[in-house]
Amino acid sequence: MKIAIINQPIGQMFPPSSRGSIEIITYELARRLAGSHNVIVYSPGPGIRKKEKWEDKIEYLQIPTYFDRKFLLKVISPFSKFRPVKQPVFVSRLYYLGYILQVANDLRTQKYDIVHIYNFSQFIPIIRALNPELKIVLHMECDWMAQLDKSVIEKRLSKANLVLGCSDFITENIRCRFPQFTSRCQTVYNGADINNFSIKYGNNPTKNNDIKKLLFVGRISPEKGVHVLLEALKKVVEKFPKIQLDVVGPDAETPFEFIVRVEDDEKVSKLALFYDNSSGSSYFTKLREKLPGDLANHVNFPGNIPQSQLGAYYLNADIFIFPSVWDEPFGMPIIEAMACEIPVVTTRGGGITEIVEEGKTGLLVERDDADGLAGAILKLISDDELREKMGKAGRQRVIEIFSWDRVVENLLHNYEKILKDHQI
Repeated sequence: MKIAIINQPIGQMFPPSSRGSIEIITYELARRLAGSHNVIVYSPGPGIRKKEKWEDKIEYLQIPTYFDRKFLLKVISPFSKFRPVKQPVFVSRLYYLGYILQVANDLRTQKYDIVHIYNFSQFIPIIRALNPELKIVLHMECDWMAQLDKSVIEKRLSKANLVLGCSDFITENIRCRFPQFTSRCQTVYNGADINNFSIKYGNNPTKNNDIKKLLFVGRISPEKGVHVLLEALKKVVEKFPKIQLDVVGPDAETPFEFIVRVEDDEKVSKLALFYDNSSGSSYFTKLREKLPGDLANHVNFPGNIPQSQLGAYYLNADIFIFPSVWDEPFGMPIIEAMACEIPVVTTRGGGITEIVEEGKTGLLVERDDADGLAGAILKLISDDELREKMGKAGRQRVIEIFSWDRVVENLLHNYEKILKDHQI
């Protein structure tokens, strides 16, 4: 089977240390598929010329996005405020048109069986026009299909052979809105490397048993709810002062129009306050500026840590906290923590409820609820036996459902099914 995976035009596969969640998913899927299939990954690259790289039997073709960034985006961006809320600039056919035209033309010469696209549905008709026989897979790692203009999305989905959701939450939202495409919609969960994320190296020798360690891993962006976590931490410290929180992740706000603008949820709409640029400060800077001096002593911001080094932070943690304010489509750091036998405190929404079993592998609280978050943290802090029990149950759940080998097995099953189907 010849498989082409098209990375988002806004992500970077190289250098590896800068990979975001989509790039990590791409890499983990590609290197396992490449064991028995021919795999190419298209990814945005610098300059004005294509560049080829090889890694783990995968061919990476870096497609220059210079024209899009320097010219096309500058032309269409000023019109963003005049566009309907459900038709933001990033859903336009012109958004990174140069990138996808280069990819579609290269696909035509390579004769691949399957092309796998993330999130950007406008790429589908362009690829279909130049590659009429190609099987097209749209892989949704967000809820845009349920949020963006229905008539626009419907036309694009009609040209896809398979639509994947990273959770049943995403998949069912697509099925409910477009029942005519129900049979094309399937769920393929994201995964964790159960060998890299484990306790096989034993307890971290630097761990201080007198101080309870809390951990957050993810983008430091408003929808991830770090501000709610810091508010909850104030309440926790009042009752349990021997505590330390590591907030691990890049200062990387998700663009306002990607989530807050297109979301109808009241809790998410409130996040617009963090996008007030009058002060010139990012969300991350605002968090640090408003952190009281006494509380600041309990919080560390290590920054963006490469995947290869994250294990040490998980091993040193007593509780993992993921306080998402939006309906998180999946939440990869949750399963990484569970794979390391760390109990989880997170929010009840989106795909998270498919990952965490309430009371068994972690505790669920309502979104944007600092009091509830603090209560759940204090409950786990005070119960060593419960933390250990939840940690072991969490790893077992990841092994059974969320290992990358399981994910690829499910993905291949869906690939094979559409290759046998002669209809679009």
